[in-house]
Amino acid sequence: MDRLGKLFVVATPIGNLKDITLRAIETLRSVDFIACEDTRRTRKLLSHLDIRGKRLISYYEQRERVSSRGIVKLLLEGNDVALVSDAGTPCISDPGYAVVRAAREEGIDVIPVPGASAVIAALSASGFPTDRFLFVGFLPRKGEKLKAELGRIAASGTTTVAYESPHRIERTLKLIATEFPSMEIGVYREITKINEEFVRGRADEVLAGLEGRFRGEFVIIFAPMEEERGETDIAGILRDLKEEGLSLKEAVRRACRITGLRRNEVYREALEIFGTEG
Repeated sequence: MDRLGKLFVVATPIGNLKDITLRAIETLRSVDFIACEDTRRTRKLLSHLDIRGKRLISYYEQRERVSSRGIVKLLLEGNDVALVSDAGTPCISDPGYAVVRAAREEGIDVIPVPGASAVIAALSASGFPTDRFLFVGFLPRKGEKLKAELGRIAASGTTTVAYESPHRIERTLKLIATEFPSMEIGVYREITKINEEFVRGRADEVLAGLEGRFRGEFVIIFAPMEEERGETDIAGILRDLKEEGLSLKEAVRRACRITGLRRNEVYREALEIFGTEG
């Protein structure tokens, strides 16, 4: 039987170009092809590492499923392929999942080459509990979905890490300050880059600490809330769900899933807000 190629999932720097492992460099030098999210970004990294003449394949998110077929074909022909994203570890809130899954389905070995990851880097330096944590990726764009997600985070009782866009970070922090004023958070801006900073405290304190500096990449870390969820928070989630057009029964069911509370407790709260006509 002909040799199958191997797919290497290679972590690359998220900012500081020194944050690449010797093994990652060795892998990028040795493989036959490099599958990358953006060929321009990857060429810059390869140039910095003095790696020349590599054949690059683009697999950006909008055409990842199509590209994955071509990548798997190369692997079946015996070529070794390195999978990289623009920054950090592929597949972690980045493209790569479709490629890895397709390779696995064909019996191809998928080998992780670990390294930089914004979620782990931020968490490790946050000072928040790390014995268990939840990673939720990028927060929802729409206000009602964002409120619901924040409700789930507050109810989880677990340190939670999220990514946020520079275009939405100020809005998100203001919403946290309104809905969960006592929640402690930490915000990393431009982690590992020259303008890196970490601001920790309540959301209003973080807003003041950032002083309008809302450019760059942001990681938000939510400390676990020890106090029990107040009635106001449950009421807010129920109102948001009702505004989406849900029936009282469906709103209660969804609120139970979001908060983790018992149905009778949430239903009683719903009746106090909406009455039997809800």
